[in-house]
Amino acid sequence: MLDIRPTGDVLGATVTGIDLSRPMSEPDFAGILRALGAHGVLRFPEQLLQPAALRDFSARFGSIQYSVTGKFQDPEVPEVGTLSNIVIDGKPIGIADAGQDWHTDMSYRDTMGFVNVLNAHKVPMRDGRPLGNTQFANMHAAYEALDPALQRKLEGMTATHDFNKFWEGMLAKGSGRGALTPAQRASRPPSIHPIFLTHPITGRRVLYCNPGYAVRINELDEAESARMLDLLFAHQLEDRFIYNHVWAERDLLIWDNIGTLHNALPDYRADEPRLMKRCQVMADRVFQPGFVPQAALAAAE
Repeated sequence: MLDIRPTGDVLGATVTGIDLSRPMSEPDFAGILRALGAHGVLRFPEQLLQPAALRDFSARFGSIQYSVTGKFQDPEVPEVGTLSNIVIDGKPIGIADAGQDWHTDMSYRDTMGFVNVLNAHKVPMRDGRPLGNTQFANMHAAYEALDPALQRKLEGMTATHDFNKFWEGMLAKGSGRGALTPAQRASRPPSIHPIFLTHPITGRRVLYCNPGYAVRINELDEAESARMLDLLFAHQLEDRFIYNHVWAERDLLIWDNIGTLHNALPDYRADEPRLMKRCQVMADRVFQPGFVPQAALAAAE
C-alpha cells in the first residue's frame, strides 16, 4: 500500500510502500499521479534503480527525451542520462551543471515536458551536511496569487520558449558544455505555449512561463513583453512559493514540470562528488483522454 506523507510545505511528499524496480499496478500508478498533482514533487527513499528499471518506471508517464548532444547517456539504456561532477582519467562522466538556474524542463519543445525522474547515487557532503539541494516553485500557487486584473490581461496570451536562451546563459557563466552545432540547434527550435495552462491532473490553472526558456510574450510589443516577463519571473520566485529538497543517497525524485519550476544549487566543490541518473519525460500522453485515471482526477479536485 502506498504511504504518502506531505512535507507540510508548499510542495513535496515522501512516498513509501512501493518497489519502483517492479512494474506498477494500475492502483499504484493512479495513486502516484494523484500525489503528483497534489504535491508536485515526490520523494521515494531507498530506491536505487538500475538503468533499465529507471527507464521503465519513467516511460509509464510518457515518452523519454534523449540528450541533444548524445553525450552522457547510458551505453545500453540511452534514455537514461548521467548528471555528475566526477572526472575519471581526465574525462567527465556526466553533465556537471545541469539544471543550474530557474527553469521548467522541455518547455522549449512543442510537446512540453511532463515529469523528470532523478535518482541519487552520490550526494555531495561537507561536514556531514548534504549539498546540491534542488529548489522547486509552485506554479499552481503562483497563478492563484496573481492579481486578478493581471490574470484577465494575460488570459489567452502565449509565450515563446527557446532552448538556446538557457544554453547560452550557461555558456556565459563559464559552462564547459560547449556551443551547440547548427544541427543540434535546429533540433530544438523555439516553441509557443499559453502563459496559463489547465493542469491535466488537478484541472486547476498554472502559470506556465519560466525564466530559463521564455523569451517573449507574443501578443505584446517588445518593451511591454520584457516588462511583463520580468514581473512574472519575480512573482513566481517569491519565497512563499519555494520548496527546498535536501537530497539523500538512494532518493528517487519525480516532479511535475507542468506545475513547478526548479533550480539545482551548485554549492559543492569538484572534490565533493555528485552522481545522479535522469530521465526526462514528455507530456505526449498525460493530456490524452483516459491517461489520468478517474480516481486520480477526482482526488486531485
